[in-house]
Amino acid sequence: MIGLDTNVVVRYLVQDDPKQSEEANRLIERAVAEGEILGISQISLCEIIWVLERCYDANKQELINVLNQLLQTLQIQIERDDIARQALRDFENCSGVDFSDCLIGRQNVSNNCSFTYTFDKKAAKKLDATFKYIKD
Repeated sequence: MIGLDTNVVVRYLVQDDPKQSEEANRLIERAVAEGEILGISQISLCEIIWVLERCYDANKQELINVLNQLLQTLQIQIERDDIARQALRDFENCSGVDFSDCLIGRQNVSNNCSFTYTFDKKAAKKLDATFKYIKD
């Protein structure tokens, strides 16, 4: 297995930098042709979504589509993909909540946390199964 950094995946997805996109394409296509598994960490997954949203103005449905694509691609292994899938379901079902908050909540539950304390009132309200709001 080889790991992919955020910038490699973003270059592959958006094809916005001719030189780097070509290198990303070559690396990923060669790995796929050789049957190599491509690993993406949860940190990179959050960064990919953040970059696509903030820098490329991707809307929520586009972000959901990218997440689904990455999770369904056989040669891509997402770190703890079971948790990423739960977070994706939360993200799909809750408006106004970032994917990273969904993933943090699900990751903490998987680590036997009863819930996650936060100052983010919106996340606590929308993700009440995993977050508790700290009143300031």
